[in-house]
Amino acid sequence: MKAILALEDGSIFKGNSFGAEGEVIGEIVFNTGMTGYQEILTDPSYCGQIVTMTYPLIGNYGVNIDDFESIKPQVKGFIVRELCKTPSNWRSTETLNEYLKRYNIIGIEGIDTRALTRILRDKGTMNGIISTDPNFDIRQRLDEIKNFRINNPVDEVTCKEIQKYPGEGYKVAVIDLGAKANIIRSLVNRGCDVIVFPARSSADEILRHNPDGIMLSNGPGDPKDCSEVIKNIKKLMDSGKPIFGICLGHQLTALANGADTQRLKYGHRGCNHPVKDIKKDLTYITSQNHGYTIVEASLDKTKAEISHINMNDGTIEGVRYKDRPVFTVQFHPEASPGPKDTAYLFDEFLELMKIYGKGKN
Repeated sequence: MKAILALEDGSIFKGNSFGAEGEVIGEIVFNTGMTGYQEILTDPSYCGQIVTMTYPLIGNYGVNIDDFESIKPQVKGFIVRELCKTPSNWRSTETLNEYLKRYNIIGIEGIDTRALTRILRDKGTMNGIISTDPNFDIRQRLDEIKNFRINNPVDEVTCKEIQKYPGEGYKVAVIDLGAKANIIRSLVNRGCDVIVFPARSSADEILRHNPDGIMLSNGPGDPKDCSEVIKNIKKLMDSGKPIFGICLGHQLTALANGADTQRLKYGHRGCNHPVKDIKKDLTYITSQNHGYTIVEASLDKTKAEISHINMNDGTIEGVRYKDRPVFTVQFHPEASPGPKDTAYLFDEFLELMKIYGKGKN
């Protein structure tokens, strides 16, 4: 079936649909990863967004039951240059087309994704619509497309009740802002006793479980929309517990400490972003998925220091707080998809719990 992708600036791309039929409006973003489409599709940080893959052939190894980062696709739509209809991989249980159709996710293939990416790089991230309606008229839908906004996506992707992953080591409270499964796996694999809390859980409720450390997860949307979570983070920081924040958790911690955040022109999304650890004087390749960044001038340098920087554009990729055992990073040390170069940060978190917490050595 024919399909159309229309952007809020009036750009039109014509291709073929796959997955579900119908139409969907979302924020159009692009990811530069060559592989990892299954993890990308199920990453809760993509809630409300239509993802464009810049690598030309997608779907060649199918979909398997082991590599999901959440229980279902989180994207609103999917855009590829060429969809592989006959995947070849011993782990594959279904095709990408079958998977998206099962979850009613609309995709479009056969468009010039290079041209689309250039538009987004030049003009910035914008809204768009994918439609299989043969009578689609962008003139009638332009205002609707422009006015689309992702409202409270954290509430949509967070867990609805406390989840427990028992372990014999340190007790870690994970605030689920849209956590990728591999964050929890990375803690469990290190022996941690993990308790996952819904995003709006109060600081008092979390502290009643007496965790040795607190993990603030990744998640979707504008960090400034999470005012309730920001207030809770302030209380959690005052408790003196070791805290490790990733992606949205990194941004919310900065806001809780009086800093500011701003939207990036087109964000960082991919598994090949170079980030420098300033203290180690080493550059690592990282997995990233975010559309906002901390404003450097707003960071109180008497209380916090920049620990990591993005080697492409110089934006802040990590912060350590001087007066308490708290550190955060903008990238994804748990990867999935992507390199595992920065997994050492989980070990540093365990070391902080050993020093400041009361858990098991």
